[in-house]
Amino acid sequence: MTPEELAAARDRVIPDVAAAGLGVLFCGINPGLMSAATGHHFARPGNRFWPVLRLTGFTPRQLAPSEQDELLGYGLGITNVVARATARADELNDEEFRAGGRLLVAKVERLRPRWLAVVGITAYRTAFGDRRAAIGPQTRTIGTTRIWALPNPSGLNAHWTAETMAREFAALREAAELPDRSDRAGHDGSSRP
Repeated sequence: MTPEELAAARDRVIPDVAAAGLGVLFCGINPGLMSAATGHHFARPGNRFWPVLRLTGFTPRQLAPSEQDELLGYGLGITNVVARATARADELNDEEFRAGGRLLVAKVERLRPRWLAVVGITAYRTAFGDRRAAIGPQTRTIGTTRIWALPNPSGLNAHWTAETMAREFAALREAAELPDRSDRAGHDGSSRP
């Protein structure tokens, strides 16, 4: 991807990977330029979203961003708090996050996933006006949809490793009562002793 192609992707919107009744709807902060240029969520090399999904048994193998539509078969989806693409999330202002939060609530009310998983605690705090929120399950719900705040999988988030992030993602998978699809799981989807 050339610098010109990335620059041309600024402010683009990419479609959600979503359907009604998902087990978990993952919600990124906003698309990066690589994602907007390719049309695939979490597409930047170094982003740990796809490896962590595999590590935690959400998917049986590491999917490439271009395989994002396969998530629907696992009861998973992807959306964003803010739809427009930027080079960095700090290019977004608080009003964009709040407006994105309102649109996200309407989307969740329509799609009714069991869990909304916001990947980025600062984005969650700003979009939902909850400055004290911490990583993990939230007390707030959207209708019957529960909310879980996860660490941002961006490679720029050096506070979290793939392994420490995986603990939070795995706790969400268990709370969502989704089967462990990793190679550690038995044929019936249960974990081996």
